[in-house]
Amino acid sequence: MTSIRLKDYEPIVGEQIIEELYLLAERLRGRRVKMVNSTAIGGGVAEILHRLVPLLNELGIQTQWEVIKGGEDFFVVTKKIHNALHGEPISLSPRMKEILLEVSRENLKNSNLDQDVIVIHDPQPIMYIEAKERAHAKWVWRCHIDISNPNQDVWDFMKGYVEQYDTAIFSSPRFSKRLPITQFLFFPSIDPLSDKNRELEPEFIDQVFERFHIPRDKPVITQISRFDRLKDPVGVIKAYRMAKRYVDCRLVLAGGGASDDPEGEVVLEEVRREAEGDPDVHILLLPSSSPLEINALQRGSNLILQKSIREGFGLTVAEALWKRKLVIGSAVGGIPVQIIPNFTGVLVYSIEGTAYQIRYLLSHPEIAKRLSEFGHEYVKEEFLITRKLRRYLLLFHTLDHLGERIIYV
Repeated sequence: MTSIRLKDYEPIVGEQIIEELYLLAERLRGRRVKMVNSTAIGGGVAEILHRLVPLLNELGIQTQWEVIKGGEDFFVVTKKIHNALHGEPISLSPRMKEILLEVSRENLKNSNLDQDVIVIHDPQPIMYIEAKERAHAKWVWRCHIDISNPNQDVWDFMKGYVEQYDTAIFSSPRFSKRLPITQFLFFPSIDPLSDKNRELEPEFIDQVFERFHIPRDKPVITQISRFDRLKDPVGVIKAYRMAKRYVDCRLVLAGGGASDDPEGEVVLEEVRREAEGDPDVHILLLPSSSPLEINALQRGSNLILQKSIREGFGLTVAEALWKRKLVIGSAVGGIPVQIIPNFTGVLVYSIEGTAYQIRYLLSHPEIAKRLSEFGHEYVKEEFLITRKLRRYLLLFHTLDHLGERIIYV
């Protein structure tokens, strides 16, 4: 795909928005920024950084992206931390904490920290803050996950590192914690020009469904997610079966894994066992290089589900809303920020509630169409990459004047 420039977004968001971004960046030209996360492919963080980093550089802000490297034992531990911060009863042994420190220190040996701002994404590289004294930078911890009800022991351990940062960013007011540092509230974003979200020809959408042997002779319900228990793919199958008693339909569960998630294959096998023997359940393990296929599956579906048990933000919701698709989502994490009940989509609280809404909305397509149009406009206002870029520019402007408060940008 050819390189996307900031001016390419002008037909979508308008000339005024693009001009504002250039004005905000003028006094930041030459500022040096480093983004650090745990994976270059797979997951919403990597997707955001793939486009955010080039756009910051285009605006004259010298931005590097570093991916922390670790072995299987490191990512097993960080997955446990991820689950614990979502509330699971997990304890960290002294050896687990040693693994985190060892990997962080090994990465820091080869890390250039000669920047003005260092943004650390999520728990995996959080211990980079140990190098704060040798880096003359402002340190930002960007938390993309829902820590509104964490395992307290694990959060207390993580909090000791978070408090050493100059500021923290959360995706929703309900995720923020009592901390002695300034907090910013940023919504994550989608890129409307990426292969995952751009417009597609109807013929290509038809070809993708044919390639995966998914007939569209009846309504298609789809959930696009990693195969992760927190996304509740088994619960999705159960809801589909309840709804199918009343409205004949097909179910597509499509997704891949991330290099920092060692549980994916185990969950995928659980899903296959649950779906065994049902020809109307289509389980697709997609490689990370499948954004066009994901786009086509969303555009060719009648309803989109995001039935998570826990969720950081759930950008698949914004992706589907942007495509004018009705989304049924669980009322967890950042999903209620994106789905305003009965205005931009439908929120559910159980398997039974999900089944009821599938049945109701497939029987009332005119309601689904109206909600999906409102959803598209809401995403345009709040969840596009240009909005994300603006928030980062405002952050960089304010880093020298931090106090103990929460800032909405």
